[in-house]
Amino acid sequence: MGLPTFKGGIHPYEGKELSENKPIVLLEPKGEMVFPLSQHIGAPAKSLVAAGDKVLIGQKIGEMDGAISACIISSVSGTVKGIESRMTAGGSLVPSIIIENDGQEQTVESFGIKRDIETLTKEEIREIIKESGIVGLGGAGFPTCVKLSPREDAKIDTVIVNGAECEPYLTSDYRMMIEEPEKLIKGLQIILRLFENARGAIGIENNKPEAIKKLQELVKDEPRITIFPVKSKYPQGWEKTLIYSITGRRVGTNLLPAEVGCIVDNVDTVISIYEAVAECKPLIRRIITVTGDAIENPQNYNVRIGASYELLVEASGGFKAEPVKLISGGPMMGRALADTNIPVTRLSSALLCMADDEGTNDPVTSCIRCGRCVSVCPGRIVPQQMIIAAVHSDIDRYLKLNGTNCCECGSCSYICPARIPLTENFSMMNRKVYEVEKSGRRNQND
Repeated sequence: MGLPTFKGGIHPYEGKELSENKPIVLLEPKGEMVFPLSQHIGAPAKSLVAAGDKVLIGQKIGEMDGAISACIISSVSGTVKGIESRMTAGGSLVPSIIIENDGQEQTVESFGIKRDIETLTKEEIREIIKESGIVGLGGAGFPTCVKLSPREDAKIDTVIVNGAECEPYLTSDYRMMIEEPEKLIKGLQIILRLFENARGAIGIENNKPEAIKKLQELVKDEPRITIFPVKSKYPQGWEKTLIYSITGRRVGTNLLPAEVGCIVDNVDTVISIYEAVAECKPLIRRIITVTGDAIENPQNYNVRIGASYELLVEASGGFKAEPVKLISGGPMMGRALADTNIPVTRLSSALLCMADDEGTNDPVTSCIRCGRCVSVCPGRIVPQQMIIAAVHSDIDRYLKLNGTNCCECGSCSYICPARIPLTENFSMMNRKVYEVEKSGRRNQND
């Protein structure tokens, strides 16, 4: 019997050998730190500081400004220089708090104090997670306190830790499972305290045997947690495909995992929950993979949120070849960068530096109706038809085709022999749908 998996998907070159055996290196922050007020799904945070204010490590500098929002926490001590628009990896200018790091490493009074989690109520745990600024660190950035507060706790029967890390080249989650597995298990146990009827499942692709073995040993006497090896295939780490692989349940179009009894959190998110709840350490750092054939020394780093990507390049020995393309994230779902003068945010997962960009110069030709895009789509939708609606901005047709169920994984673009930029068009179309729906909600409220 084969390993659990899903229908569709692709097998791109993994590239993980460049950094998978490189232990996480701690990078000390220096110079100016930039904290965008929007580094999560939902409404931007509201600044709590102004130019001239002194701040400490662990201090909340941005407040949630809506039901779907997230706090911003300072990762350094220093002085606020001001609030101004800065470019982010997403390619947009975002209002950001600029802090001049004083290098003193002064923290708020409670920072790093051990806490007895056994005495905490569910409400207290959720409040700590909210005040710690934790969001989904797998890339989506959905506020974790909201995800862990479903309408009916009792209907959640499965809490899944996403340890698939299917995106090519990325190895930061793998290194955390290897180096801090105890924190991962304890973080999952904290989440399970919120859902008495749930069992924990850690899904890991079978190309990570050492992590599987290590975690299986740690949970052998833990009745509520099971390790689930799953087939290595992209995008196994999409929450809907991972839910299907582990539970056999399908999450329909526009449904949330909680509606089929599941909560899914990334490895780094779960470890961050442990650190916030048990160690009084809010989210001030990211574990980032710096890799690719253009970088001198591929490596995994523990870097403070707000630091520049330039610090990552410098720590890796600079470029050994002129990069043809820089990507924030992986090659399938990452964003191309014009330069490295952008801040590390909670949405940062990797810096991929490519000396060669295969396929860039291949001409786009007409669709030959081969159906490959349909066969690899994990969302069980029809890219061949969706692209017609997308190029004509036909929102009604796009919605009838369940286009919003596209996770923008890039599998269809990868497999397309005509080199049609399918995912790029679907991404733009999904944004148009969102703007139209937001405008409609606003009009209803007027």
